[in-house]
Amino acid sequence: MRSLEIAALRAAYDGGLDPREVIADVLAALRALPDRSIFLSRVAEETALAEAEQLAGLPAEARARRPLFGIPFAVKDNIDCAGLPTTAGCAPFANTPDEDAPAVAALRHAGAILIGKTNMDQFATGLVGTRSPFGVPHSVYSEALCAGGSSSGSAVAVALGLVSFALGTDTAGSGRVPAQFNGLIGIKPTPGRVSTRGVVPACRSLDCVSVFALTVSDGDLVRRQIEAFDAADPFSRRAEPSVIELRQPRLGILAERDLARLSGAARALYGAAGAAAEAIGASLETIDYRPFAAMAALLYGPFAAERAAALSAPLAAYPDAFDPSVRTILEGAMKISGADVFAAQARLAALRREIVPLLQRVDALLLPTAPFHPTIAEIAADPIGVNAALGTYTNFVNLAGLAAVALPAGADASGVPFGVSLIARGDSDAALGVLADRLSRRLGVPMGATGHQAIAPALSDAPEHLGLIPLAVVGAHLTGQPLNHQLTDCGGRLWRTTCTASDYRFYALAGAGPRRPGLIREPGFSGPGIECEIWMMPAAGFGRFVAAIPRPLGIGAVVLEDGTSVRGFIAEPVAAEGAVEITGFGGWRAYLASL
Repeated sequence: MRSLEIAALRAAYDGGLDPREVIADVLAALRALPDRSIFLSRVAEETALAEAEQLAGLPAEARARRPLFGIPFAVKDNIDCAGLPTTAGCAPFANTPDEDAPAVAALRHAGAILIGKTNMDQFATGLVGTRSPFGVPHSVYSEALCAGGSSSGSAVAVALGLVSFALGTDTAGSGRVPAQFNGLIGIKPTPGRVSTRGVVPACRSLDCVSVFALTVSDGDLVRRQIEAFDAADPFSRRAEPSVIELRQPRLGILAERDLARLSGAARALYGAAGAAAEAIGASLETIDYRPFAAMAALLYGPFAAERAAALSAPLAAYPDAFDPSVRTILEGAMKISGADVFAAQARLAALRREIVPLLQRVDALLLPTAPFHPTIAEIAADPIGVNAALGTYTNFVNLAGLAAVALPAGADASGVPFGVSLIARGDSDAALGVLADRLSRRLGVPMGATGHQAIAPALSDAPEHLGLIPLAVVGAHLTGQPLNHQLTDCGGRLWRTTCTASDYRFYALAGAGPRRPGLIREPGFSGPGIECEIWMMPAAGFGRFVAAIPRPLGIGAVVLEDGTSVRGFIAEPVAAEGAVEITGFGGWRAYLASL
């Protein structure tokens, strides 16, 4: 079967491939699929083909407005899709919604074609993928190994090349652990960035819609389509993008004492992932994992009461339909008192405060995704214990409000896959994607069990791609200069160094305070161009920064040597009066060195 990598399909469509052919091939592969535990329901074949036919008839300009034109996808069966039953892995709970969840609607609007709903750990309670009455999907690498949960079917469907991507959900790691176990990318957005309306809640304040994809590039594209503020979702947020250092990122890694659950082979693979990170320019710093571990312990402790609140009605209505492990967890959660919950909230607030300095010191954490990969038999022997251990490095992430991307990171000698996750501050999703893409390419991208090679170009680190504002600085705000802190205090990060176009004059301005230059454009003038740094600024930080700029300086369009323009420091023409022209030096640092 052809590669269903989004980048590959888009290139093929540009070359004339008909989406009806792709969907027909997908449907044929599903009919021939021997494992019936992956999909729980499917869109009628004639409906999927009709959608493909409708897309095929669009003119070129309409196709260009659909970034997921003709891309087949699947959805975890706790997310509503109009006309298909939502079971959450429990047959008596099933209902058929009249409308799509906002995330699904956004994907269809972008041109993606829904294929069906996938199996899952019942009520999204589990990281093992074995808690479903509809059968147990296994890892694509071995029938003996579990697929991971709770988004088991979604991960396996992508890893087998049956669809290009799939939606899962992630409260405790359900969008990341199955990614490790099936050689995929698992993208867990910052909580609140993707609407969870139309999603059967597990822990509603912590739930996230997640993405399984063959490459980081694919997953990042899908994430961009589903992110949106939803006023009808009380947990939806208007996000302000933040940025992490991408040229020389600082990554927090675990001390040896925190790797006790990893086998020797897994430890070696974790070390190799750290070496790969260093090869792309990162520096590594050992972190104190204790506050994160303490936070993780709260999720299936007092915070399990939120899961009980969401599922108490179906548990009371048809208890015998519940998986024994899920029922045990919920019955235990029913006994948690309000005092326990409020005490846990206070403890969580203290732990969040405790990790702030660490997350300011590093740009991201580099952690194992799961400490080991259990067999289905091992889970059957200890269903609660094994499941709890799998969340060792994932349970804390939503409690802390962070973003994460899970990456394949090799396999041991017997072929058991290993994975790592990059975890960063909330709302750094776009920048984290760029970092994850770079590390993934260094580690190698297996693309599940498809056997295909990735063709997607590297993700852009341009400020516009990250949802940030590029700002050109030429003087006292340059790196190492006295006012540079004003940029970093407003959340700015250096992107690149370049020069202005040649028609700029440069002046050392008169006046008290730090030495400052003035940049004035003079059409027709031909100079050397002026050295400048381009910084990436969050919108709110940019506004605060600009508000503090004194006359005769201001922010306007600065044309760069490549002909593009960005916002940057310019001076009013009056600033040249009494100033010393320093254009010939080609930049502020060269001028200062001459003094």
